[in-house]
Amino acid sequence: MEVYDRGVMIRRVETVYENGVLRPLEPLPLAEHQHVTVIITEAQPVPEQPVSERSHLDAHYLAAVRAEVAAMGRIPTLDEIHKITSKDPSSWAKAIIEEREDRF
Repeated sequence: MEVYDRGVMIRRVETVYENGVLRPLEPLPLAEHQHVTVIITEAQPVPEQPVSERSHLDAHYLAAVRAEVAAMGRIPTLDEIHKITSKDPSSWAKAIIEEREDRF
């Protein structure tokens, strides 16, 4: 999915580094010899912890966030994250304090 920010196309593309060249895993809408700026983020799998090792609150929150991001079809911007989290009427600080009190 493409996003435009001040007239600049921002597009996340999976690539593979082979023989000194980044090779996109999908066609790109670029002209031959067109120059682009590339930001590299190394993809590293994050091991999932069993729900028993996480708090119930964490598991519930992660499931909700994953569903929202999947529905968006792309990685949201920081501004979009702020808008999403601002809709949460609960006190995150209170929930964190209560969860920590339960551990000790």
